[in-house]
Amino acid sequence: MKFITSIISVFLVIVGCYAQEKEALQLWYTAPAADWNEALPLGNGRLGAMVFGNPVNENIQLNENTLWAGGPHRNDNPKAKGSLSDIRNLLYSGKYKEARNLANSNFVSQISHGMPYETVGNLKLHFLNHENYTDYHRSLDLGKAVNTTSYSVGGVDFKQQIITSFTDQVVVIRLTASKKGQINFSATMERPAPAKVTVSTEGNAVLKMIGFGSDHVSKRIKNGIPIKGQVEFQSRLKIVPEGGKVISNDSVLTVTNANSAMLYIAIATNFVNYRDISANPHKKASDYIEVAEKKGFKQLFRDHTSYYEKYFNRVALDLGQTDSINNPTDVRIKQFSQGNDPALAALYFQFGRYLLISSSQPGGQPANLQGLWCNELMPPWKSAYTTNINTEMNYWPAEVTNLSEMHEPLIRMVKELSVTGKETAQVMYGADGWVLHHNTDLWRITGPVDGSWGVWPTGGTWLSQHLWEQYMFNGDLDYLRSVYPAMKGATEFCLSFLTEEPENGWLVMSPSMSPENAPSYRKNKVGLSAGTTLDNQLVFDILTKTEQAARLLNIDADLIQKIETTIPKLAPMQIGQYSQLQEWIKDWDSPEDKHRHVSHLYGLYPSNQISPFRTPELYQAAKNVLIYRGDPSTGWSMNWKINLWARLLDGNHAYTLMGDQIKLVGRPDSPKGGGTYANMFDAHPPFQIDGNFGFTSGLTEMLVQSHDGAIHLIPALPDVWKDGNVKGLRARGGFEIIAMEWENGELTKAVIKSNLGGNCRIRAYNELVYADQKEVPSATGVNKNPFYQVPEIMKPLISESATLGKVALRPTYLYDIPTQLGQEIVLVKKE
Repeated sequence: MKFITSIISVFLVIVGCYAQEKEALQLWYTAPAADWNEALPLGNGRLGAMVFGNPVNENIQLNENTLWAGGPHRNDNPKAKGSLSDIRNLLYSGKYKEARNLANSNFVSQISHGMPYETVGNLKLHFLNHENYTDYHRSLDLGKAVNTTSYSVGGVDFKQQIITSFTDQVVVIRLTASKKGQINFSATMERPAPAKVTVSTEGNAVLKMIGFGSDHVSKRIKNGIPIKGQVEFQSRLKIVPEGGKVISNDSVLTVTNANSAMLYIAIATNFVNYRDISANPHKKASDYIEVAEKKGFKQLFRDHTSYYEKYFNRVALDLGQTDSINNPTDVRIKQFSQGNDPALAALYFQFGRYLLISSSQPGGQPANLQGLWCNELMPPWKSAYTTNINTEMNYWPAEVTNLSEMHEPLIRMVKELSVTGKETAQVMYGADGWVLHHNTDLWRITGPVDGSWGVWPTGGTWLSQHLWEQYMFNGDLDYLRSVYPAMKGATEFCLSFLTEEPENGWLVMSPSMSPENAPSYRKNKVGLSAGTTLDNQLVFDILTKTEQAARLLNIDADLIQKIETTIPKLAPMQIGQYSQLQEWIKDWDSPEDKHRHVSHLYGLYPSNQISPFRTPELYQAAKNVLIYRGDPSTGWSMNWKINLWARLLDGNHAYTLMGDQIKLVGRPDSPKGGGTYANMFDAHPPFQIDGNFGFTSGLTEMLVQSHDGAIHLIPALPDVWKDGNVKGLRARGGFEIIAMEWENGELTKAVIKSNLGGNCRIRAYNELVYADQKEVPSATGVNKNPFYQVPEIMKPLISESATLGKVALRPTYLYDIPTQLGQEIVLVKKE
């Protein structure tokens, strides 16, 4: 009997652990969504759905990632070429207002300021006599990428399950009831813009909505001619009931007395690529449903989850649990800063990975400002690709959280922009290579938009860093060869656009600006400038990375020589009168400046030009900038600061910012400003998805860093996460953290796999040994692994006035372990 009792106890423990693990990966609520910012997101990279979970009037808002306004077009301003010398002279003469006026008339596009991303519309389901529901529960299972809504009405249990199938490219809804004949509802579609909704009676009834993306012209362009909406779309709904019947009229399908029902939603457009809109959306949508309905729900679900899990399950994170896990997600968000809920931080981390998988699939479009999800025809900031940080921030988690495949849409977009941007560079500046300013869209426009703040010519320079970043993790020379032309083009633009500023003779980018900010002393807030610190850092990075790539590929010796001649002439990073890293080429900073952008800290993160170990003066100056700027900000900015404080090796401060981010906003009793909506979307406000991705990358930086000559394990662990474990994170040079555990703030175990071979240098805060307690060789000198070396040419430029001196750092241990391809090494805490 005791044996049976023991077996039962063990079984209950296992079941309990499994239930806890499942619950830890769920967003769940006890009421339907009150608005769009409470609806739950589903996506397969192409199709998006926001599910409200309303038992009476269900709303499923739909997206397809190629439904944008307008059509193929360019937006260059050819007047810029003739005004380039004039605007530079105005800037160097301190006539900033005059320079701004010239930029607005001769540089900013007079044709198009970019097209907005648009909603497809809504699928509306009305359920008869469900008003008095009880036992309500809705959830988003991050482990399976499925949404479930359940409730009871009159003794009957109802369930709605929804997936956006990765494998079959349809939205699938399964409606069930605990008693037969209880499924009764009507379905229709609607869209904010004119669209035609009909029911086809050919064969089984199909509800169709057809239309076009909008005509669009920016209000900023006087007497502008709209770009005609040329994206044709079709959304189709087919309902297959078990039992009962389907009745149709002109624009509604009605299901009566069914035992269950399957709903298939297909959406397609005529988009082929940014130059070609010749596809047949009607045939594509019809084919999607024809293939999907041949499968049962179990097979559709199995295929969908199998595809999704191979990405999502690569990383697992356990920071511990408290009783808070028993509360609905919105309650946990509201209470996060009032107590310790480590499991919610882990859920927020995994939610970012879920969103990246769901909004950025190989072969599709990159995640935009709202990822994939947009319920308007004119969303905030057009839901476009803002490249002065936001688009890049979307992909910060891609490599480090083992989702490299999700990086592909961005990599491909950069290649496409290198084509469209080549014409812009020539037409506007008479420059070599290619250029992108601070915004682009589905049509890959590359000219300046919005206003003088759009005259920022290094958007392509920043995006091109991602081409090299992926190589740093995969080490694939064939891949590097495929992206090298775009890197080379970005470098060629910089080399031909750089101009000598008169005061010091440094080579700088002009005209430009420090994104969206202006020196506080300028009462008219003119941000246009020359030689901003961000530009200097970006140019330094693309030149040094292109130089390394050319050497690896053994090509372009002349370009290498030109790069090496240019780098010493670039403007250095400078430390100003307040011991701060200067944002501009002159010491114009103010300690009272609380601007959301901290662009000059790009050199700290995501770049690696500023290091506590290599450049202590710059490290302290960057830290001073963050102190002056303060913590509270817009959502995405707070999440950037999490990454920055992690790079400063201050886990407690990074965690403080997590508390600022994970606070419930968007409800009548909520605080104002940045934070988190009930559905865990980041609030700028309004919703911007970059904050979610920034949180995920920031938490990763707290656990593993590999940018500074070694793999640094738990470099910025906050005191509240004393015990925990993680698996599946990746480090540069092809290393994967198969498993890592820590107790009481000290590393206890690390299993690291080498996918490329080469020296594995580990940095840790406590002594480590091999699993058999044998000593690990200590590291000395430069890391021999080429992915971790810092060649002389890559040492960042810093002005001779930098004299802040050394900074106090926590002592670390360095170990070198030679590895072979595929080898796993196991290290444990020294006893």
